[in-house]
Amino acid sequence: MRVLLTGGAGYIGSHTALALLNAGYDVVVLDNLSNSSPEAFRRVEALTGKKAPLIIGDCTDGDTVRAVFENHGPIDAVIHFAGLKAVGESVEKPLDYYQNNLDATMALCRVMPEYGCRALVFSSSATVYGVTQEMPLREDFPTGCTNPYGWTKWISERILTDVAKADPSRSFVLLRYFNPIGAHESGRIGEDPAGIPNNLMPYICQVASGKLDHLRVFGNDYPTRDGTGERDYIHVMDLAEGHLAALDYALKNSGVEVFNLGTGTPYSVLDIVRAFEEANGLTIPYEITPRRPGDIAVCYADASRARDVLHWQAKRDLKQMCRDAWNWQKHNPRGYGDK
Repeated sequence: MRVLLTGGAGYIGSHTALALLNAGYDVVVLDNLSNSSPEAFRRVEALTGKKAPLIIGDCTDGDTVRAVFENHGPIDAVIHFAGLKAVGESVEKPLDYYQNNLDATMALCRVMPEYGCRALVFSSSATVYGVTQEMPLREDFPTGCTNPYGWTKWISERILTDVAKADPSRSFVLLRYFNPIGAHESGRIGEDPAGIPNNLMPYICQVASGKLDHLRVFGNDYPTRDGTGERDYIHVMDLAEGHLAALDYALKNSGVEVFNLGTGTPYSVLDIVRAFEEANGLTIPYEITPRRPGDIAVCYADASRARDVLHWQAKRDLKQMCRDAWNWQKHNPRGYGDK
């Protein structure tokens, strides 16, 4: 069974590639390396002891995608990670985000049936949910976005849904991620953001390593246990294993299904800081700063549908997320070192 991973050299893609190879799948990766590293995939090969082709190219280009299917087939399914993903940047560069992320989805939809490939797992996001005070978030809740990045995920979900209606033989599984953190337990692959991180855990790791002086906590006046925002953090390897479960489902069924991938447990910013300190025997200095515009108090998943239908649920706890994140950072202070 051969699976094409678009964006497979990135953070979630590389961990999923590792899980797929260890599970006996053949893997082909297409990545333009705009926000990823070929070193990540070399390490995936070293960890698994298996080789897989890494094609440097852009999946927004139909001819590039077609060449992958032509030269590395037969491909049985696609897991589609590729896309621009920074919320703040999407507000500054909306046209770049709409063009890149939607063109990639449409190119795959056009090319796949030419080669008899009907199953696709899509990397979506919890950002597609509308602003609501009701928690946890279920897949049937209203959707609606607050930034161009989120809208590209929402529109891609719409495209895939309409394509499946037009061709009932197609099989699309849409995975709405919550907040992936951590790294592979080996410390060989992990999250390698460019510049100052936007996400909490890599920010904490860079403070722990001395790369940054302190953590900025955006707001401590939310209606939560300690006043800081609460989110659903999930270990990246649990997320990767969720893709294997979704892939198995997509290969055996047709139509469109949507699943949340999260733990169902909200943790505050200060919960994460304290857990990181306890897991790793370190102190993380922080300062409280004003809230960021658009941030909400609480966001976490109802992941029961993934449990009941995909037979998947997150199994790694917060301590392991923090320990594995630091293990990656301390052994790779410059990340993959090639940005």
